[in-house]
Amino acid sequence: MPDGQTPTAPKRGAIPIMAIACGVMVGNIYLCQPLLGEIAIDLGVPQRMAAWVAVATQVGYALGIMLLVPLADVADPKRLLRILFALTSAGLIVAACAPELHILIAASLFLSLTTVVPQMLIPLATSLATPTSRGRVVGSLMTGLVMGILLSRTVSGIVAQYADTWRASYALAALCTAALFLFVPNFLPDRPVAHKISYFRLLASLLPLFRHRPLLLSLGMNFLIFGAFFAFWATLAFHLGSPAFGLGPAAAGLFGLWGAPGTLLAPVAGRLSDRWGSSVVNAAAFASLLSSFLIAGTLGSVSLIAIVVAVNLLDFGVQSGQVANQTRIFAIGAEIRGRLNTIYMTVTFSGGAVGALAGSYIWSVGGWSGICTLCSVLVVLAATLLAVSSLLGRAANAQA
Repeated sequence: MPDGQTPTAPKRGAIPIMAIACGVMVGNIYLCQPLLGEIAIDLGVPQRMAAWVAVATQVGYALGIMLLVPLADVADPKRLLRILFALTSAGLIVAACAPELHILIAASLFLSLTTVVPQMLIPLATSLATPTSRGRVVGSLMTGLVMGILLSRTVSGIVAQYADTWRASYALAALCTAALFLFVPNFLPDRPVAHKISYFRLLASLLPLFRHRPLLLSLGMNFLIFGAFFAFWATLAFHLGSPAFGLGPAAAGLFGLWGAPGTLLAPVAGRLSDRWGSSVVNAAAFASLLSSFLIAGTLGSVSLIAIVVAVNLLDFGVQSGQVANQTRIFAIGAEIRGRLNTIYMTVTFSGGAVGALAGSYIWSVGGWSGICTLCSVLVVLAATLLAVSSLLGRAANAQA
């Protein structure tokens, strides 16, 4: 839809329902994080090997965004989402029944490949919003997205501990995803296919979009930030289960709940991005992230309260940066938002996969202090990208 047209009014309750669907679906790739210690024990593998479950979810999600999300620009959203809900439910059932680690990794790769619904719903929701409310709409769906990330950890940890098996968490996730199949399509707008284009031409159409400097900036920053985010969360359960704390999956999962207040500022970040610009929000996000890793690295080895504070600052920083970056790239063009989001989120979760993999290695050689140092370095690099881009932009404006 061109920016000059009046957006089609969303159905009553559509934006909250989309936010819930974003939370449930994205939670499917995070529910493993508090369970990694239990998975290692149950399947008889080292912690470093169990961490590959988290890596597989990020790789699968990145592949799903690259291969499936472009269809959001040309396919009927109701039919497409029904298929993805069904396939994701099937993948979760296989994961719940996996007898060996390699089967669990394969199932995690598959279910995360098809649980990319949030990356279709976010550009769809922005197409229903006016330009002045776009940041607020993105903030609302990002709130659902991040709450799903956090609460999926909490619920999966509690369910695993009280059911005495990590498999129960995957079974519950399969049930919730199946429920979305029944309800969500009823709230989606009726949208005819705008134009016909072959699948491979659709993928090829992604390449010219890399000429947009706002997209390149957002890609670089979020690759680094999500690398830090997943390095932290992929190893937090190991840290909490160490002799210093001796906590199980329920307690590890509760850190998702205790970090939820940091997500409540997402709509504020959206409004600030609408008013002051995305770069200001990015800078605030970097300050929050650096504070998080400083606290976690200095006090997080002896104090659970320090970890709670650090998790809140981390979640706020990641959430705010995500809202700012997506507001920036969605301003490039309404008719290509699905493909812009494809590129952006593919690179984002590729960063998450690299971060989870790097985190598993750094944990084995440097422990918790090594993890916090790695995360801090990644944030500093992201902030450097923003600073260099701002300087180049000012120089270009001065010459114009």
